[in-house]
Amino acid sequence: MTGSAAPAEPPYGALVDPGFAALIAENRWLRGRLAHRHLLDLAAGVLAAQMRLSTSDAAEHLTALAEATGLSVADIAADVVNAVAADGGPTVADPKTDGARPFGRTAEDRRARRTAAEAETAYTGHEAARTLLHGGLAPFGADSLWLWQRVDHGCLLLVGCAGVGAAEAAAWQWIPPAVPEPLRTTLAESTPLWLEEGPAAGHLLPGPSPHAARALLPLIRRGKPVGLALIGWPRPRPLDATVRRALTGLLEVASTVLDTADPARPGVPVLVDVLDSLAHPALLLHTHGTTEEPTVDHLNDEAAAVLGSLPREDRGSLLGHFPLVHSDLARMARRAVATARVQRAARLPVLARPDEPAPLLDVRVLPAGEDRAVAMWHTAADPGLAAARATARLQSVGTFQDSLTGGDTFWSEQAYAVFGMDREEPPVPLLGLRGRVHRDDGDALTGLLRALTERQTGAQAVLRILLPGGAMRHVRVAAEPLIAGRTVTGIAGVYQDVSDSRRTEAALTATYDHLTALHHQAETRHQLALQLQRAIVPEVPGFMELPGSLVVAVRYRPATEEYRVGGDWYDVLALPSGKILVAVGDIAGHGIDSVTGMVALRNAQRALAFTGESPRRLMGWLNEVTLRTGGGTTATAVCALYDPQDHALLWSSAGHLPMMLLRDGRARLLDPPQDILLGAVSSFAYRERRTGLRPGDTLLLYTDGLIERRHHGLDEGLARLAAEVERLADRSPERLVDELLTTATGDTDDDTSLVAVRVG
Repeated sequence: MTGSAAPAEPPYGALVDPGFAALIAENRWLRGRLAHRHLLDLAAGVLAAQMRLSTSDAAEHLTALAEATGLSVADIAADVVNAVAADGGPTVADPKTDGARPFGRTAEDRRARRTAAEAETAYTGHEAARTLLHGGLAPFGADSLWLWQRVDHGCLLLVGCAGVGAAEAAAWQWIPPAVPEPLRTTLAESTPLWLEEGPAAGHLLPGPSPHAARALLPLIRRGKPVGLALIGWPRPRPLDATVRRALTGLLEVASTVLDTADPARPGVPVLVDVLDSLAHPALLLHTHGTTEEPTVDHLNDEAAAVLGSLPREDRGSLLGHFPLVHSDLARMARRAVATARVQRAARLPVLARPDEPAPLLDVRVLPAGEDRAVAMWHTAADPGLAAARATARLQSVGTFQDSLTGGDTFWSEQAYAVFGMDREEPPVPLLGLRGRVHRDDGDALTGLLRALTERQTGAQAVLRILLPGGAMRHVRVAAEPLIAGRTVTGIAGVYQDVSDSRRTEAALTATYDHLTALHHQAETRHQLALQLQRAIVPEVPGFMELPGSLVVAVRYRPATEEYRVGGDWYDVLALPSGKILVAVGDIAGHGIDSVTGMVALRNAQRALAFTGESPRRLMGWLNEVTLRTGGGTTATAVCALYDPQDHALLWSSAGHLPMMLLRDGRARLLDPPQDILLGAVSSFAYRERRTGLRPGDTLLLYTDGLIERRHHGLDEGLARLAAEVERLADRSPERLVDELLTTATGDTDDDTSLVAVRVG
């Protein structure tokens, strides 16, 4: 490498900042220097062998030759390498004579040698194929090149191609040894096959038509065939001796490419070809599930033109192509794949600043299988899509479109009806409506226009429009700006006559006092329920140390929606007998009735526990309390008494979720008796069970708000909870309940009670 600086290049992409552009320019320069270095190393090796010099002396001699002749070091290096190949070696394409001649010292010879050096330094077979096709084969009219590597049992694996569609490349990705005949013959006999009018009938080869010319050449490495090359033309053509020598010489370098080339990925070929046929930017994303950021599998030509080139190792990076909006696109792609529905955004980023690159407009992300999505966008706002978005805001509307760059205004037939105008009258642009708007609505019109033209965002407003006959209508205007780059070029939107709804609003106002009174009554009941609930269930975290080295942590999380006050309760109480009461319950429903029922049950259970009776007797009494005070409601509950003397837990359950026991890092559910809910049947005899606890055991009691999900079964929620408890097994009781509430999987907006009891 020389000490010269990398050439500066302008920013290459509409959504890439100058820092990325500078890195890409530097990478492109480094890749060119790598090919240049490779050619110089080849020439230095030739001089070292011929003149018996060391490699460093040979390199200095190469520089001296360049200074003596006035040529560049690269040209001298090309001449040295070509001189070695001149005697029966590789030849160079001569488009002037439609033939070939041995590599020499002409400008064409030197360019050909540099092309060969660039192909040899390519990172992938695809890049090497493109270099050889455009640098050496195109002058002969060739428009495609295939490179296959010979692998186990004589099979052929495609490692590079150029001038080929993705679908066709996938079809010829893997070729078994038996077919087709021309490939098998060329590989077996190690001799080129020249097909000036295509393969014989019944022999299938890649190409645009059966009669298009093709050339099959074996790729030889150390005297053994290591692969095949197929050159294609768009139509039949003669391939004389000079052409054959030239093509053979140019493709000798292809055998070295096979040593490092990676197999070509099949990808999503048909979809890629469809994207390439679109007239607006599009790309294919690989979502990789939900754990990794999606990667870019393919850009069509329009997207590549807008975004520019990235270094090879970064071409799959979504961040590299879209540094400002990659997270938005990633989120849309994952959601499209997960929901199998198209995701849309009018613009990304949503709020672009003036100093940022132009945004993506009318973005659509479509699902394309289990792990891929297609993203499409426009660089200038599409009037049809903008009008469709505006129309989606309203119903029964007339559409309009204004040009701000000297064009006309267009109204649909319904728009004329909204303004009470004849179809022959010229439409009025939105900027010219001020003379038809009620004077008290002037500020609303100004705000609408500023949102469209200054903030460049969609907006809507209701304006009172004065009709030609003197009547007045309420008209809702919903509009979207048409943007090209960072400039608003027009406005598209809809008009809707909402006069009837305004009259309906006036009629409804007559009942306002009555509705307000009802609202105050409901608010009073709601506040009462909240006060009762907060009085019984503390909002602050609870932590207790009880007799028998028992450590208890309790948490209560209210319902997500504040008005849905619930009926959850918990209780932990040291009794005169030395035993400890641990209980959790849940009244069915929400609101004032549930809260009052919860208060009654919790207080009754606490009072009854002082009798010293067993949990099954306490549960039976609690059932009778529910029947006589609950107003027809039901509840679930679990009641347990822990004896510190023998570490035994005696417990009973009324249809509640099973308690969970964490022991030695493993969580298991304690199978409860199959007893009915509280308040279901009178005089029901509840059963009880005894569970021995050990030092270090942790017992969890909880309500359904912790695990229930709308679209999943209860067993799935319990399994997820067990897995989470095992993951947090080494936490203290306080940290355990805090982290369980943070990672809880419930999504039913229900309140949650959680009690963790650890035996010391």
